[in-house]
Amino acid sequence: MRKFITTIIALIISISAVAHDDIDHSNKDKKAIVDVIKSIKYGWENGDGLPFRRNFLDFEGARYIEGGGQNAGLDSLVEHHVEPEKDALEYLKLNFSGIEVHFEGDDKSFAWAIADTRIEGKVNRSGKIFDKVGFQTFLFRKINGNWKVVHTHSSSRDNK
Repeated sequence: MRKFITTIIALIISISAVAHDDIDHSNKDKKAIVDVIKSIKYGWENGDGLPFRRNFLDFEGARYIEGGGQNAGLDSLVEHHVEPEKDALEYLKLNFSGIEVHFEGDDKSFAWAIADTRIEGKVNRSGKIFDKVGFQTFLFRKINGNWKVVHTHSSSRDNK
């Protein structure tokens, strides 16, 4: 009986250790994904393509959707959207809040995140100020230990 109780206790301790390790792993991955999203925010606000090039997986067929339009491929996103906005806008403020991160698959190497967004800015040419709210979805794959964005979809409307 003593052996049985000792075995049960050892089993409970090992299961607890595995569950704790899985939670730690999940928290580290969640933080890494939120850090990628913060880097992307910086890139948008500063017209800087480098955070995109560091954190997006560049592959044939990549598409990034925003406001009913799309950029096909990472070069298109950076060169025709991110970088030109620094000259077209007097300022751009982007806020991601309520970020939810979800992991999928047996090895948890796929994740998706959704965030509430608020986008504020001023267009240089017209002086028009915009203030929009909406949602942003990010799809991630873990490649060689790093989380890479494989797809984004953004939708917003005027803040009322």
